[in-house]
Amino acid sequence: MLQLQFLRDNKQEAIERLKIKNVKDVEQRVDEILDLDNTRRQLQKECDDTKAEGNTIAKEIGMLYKQGRQDEANAKKALTAELKTREKELSDRLAETEKELNAKLIALPNAPHISVPKGKNADDNEIVAYFGEKPELPANALPHWELCAKYNIIDFELGNKITGAGFPVYRGKGAALQRALINFFLSNATAAGFEEIQPPLMINEASGLGTGQLPDKEGQMYQIPLDGFYMIPTAEVPITNIYRNVILDEKQFPIRQAGYSECFRREAGSYGKDVRGLNRLHEFSKVEIVVIDHPDHSYQQLEIMKDYVGGLLQKLKLPFRIVKLCGGDISFTSALTYDFEVWSAAQEKWLEVSSVSNFEAFQANRMKLRFKDKDGKMRLAHTLNGSALALPRIVASILENYQTEDGIRMPDALVPFLGFDKIS
Repeated sequence: MLQLQFLRDNKQEAIERLKIKNVKDVEQRVDEILDLDNTRRQLQKECDDTKAEGNTIAKEIGMLYKQGRQDEANAKKALTAELKTREKELSDRLAETEKELNAKLIALPNAPHISVPKGKNADDNEIVAYFGEKPELPANALPHWELCAKYNIIDFELGNKITGAGFPVYRGKGAALQRALINFFLSNATAAGFEEIQPPLMINEASGLGTGQLPDKEGQMYQIPLDGFYMIPTAEVPITNIYRNVILDEKQFPIRQAGYSECFRREAGSYGKDVRGLNRLHEFSKVEIVVIDHPDHSYQQLEIMKDYVGGLLQKLKLPFRIVKLCGGDISFTSALTYDFEVWSAAQEKWLEVSSVSNFEAFQANRMKLRFKDKDGKMRLAHTLNGSALALPRIVASILENYQTEDGIRMPDALVPFLGFDKIS
């Protein structure tokens, strides 16, 4: 949630930055928020003044009774009754105004960083760098979903029978590959100084609001209405919410945590060739990294996280590129996002495997995640997170890029976690 002070002090800058995200009716929406804020402040002042006047008169009434001036005291008592009625009316109007103001603020996206390129969709994203060489595949190379069937390592039809499309069953060396990747990613994370967290797979509404999945992505989340829970779309949500309504000390920064979880996404509206095999699932495994830091250092942390995720892909020897998302493709909550895309050799396309983002104070403002600086002043922290990494498209790329005529080699970095070096 954007800070009211930022909108008040930098109205035109906020509007111009939100236009980069192609926010509709942005001038009107910002004006409505500021008008409601002015009304709120005026009502708060009137409410406080009315209460103060009532308290003053109450003290006068006590003095008048002590002085035996009962008629004057009774007259003032009638005035205090009127003031209490007035205070109640003002308080009710203030509550309604605050509710409307908060609803409009929550619905306004984060303002993008000044470096975010303009654009309407993924076609306008800015390619930052390429790493690695695309492999040359044998003439009979297969896409990963055919490789999964050939070697009996992932069964999409069985998952469809048990649950539905997008819920594959991993078996044999396919299950072992999943487990090895999770362990590989977590081992690298802890070695890099991240604290390992095993979070719940369900969240309450307050947690979803805190990190911005609600109300923006409510339609993409699996819900459990009877208990008021949501299945998590990413471990970012429960891990970041560890610090909801928490006041940190500046000396605690940076807080760096990593967690493995299953992730659940409805992916409503997805169809066609881009959803085949592991390309788009409703349930998948992912290791997430979360960083909470001082506002002065958050973009330095973003670069550190970017290098870390790139390092994982280099260890797996997968060709990849880094893409800076344009205003039309960046998420509701993010200020700046880098996507990592690996090359899927048999499909001959780039597949997103990670997003690394800085949310600045947007999530912290919603969660009331604050810290005391060296001067004792209360400030909002900055939050960041990234996939490190999401498994499905990593598995797809390993299967396709490492395939040979007589099997699928495993990346050298994974062999100690697997206990075998080839699927055949």
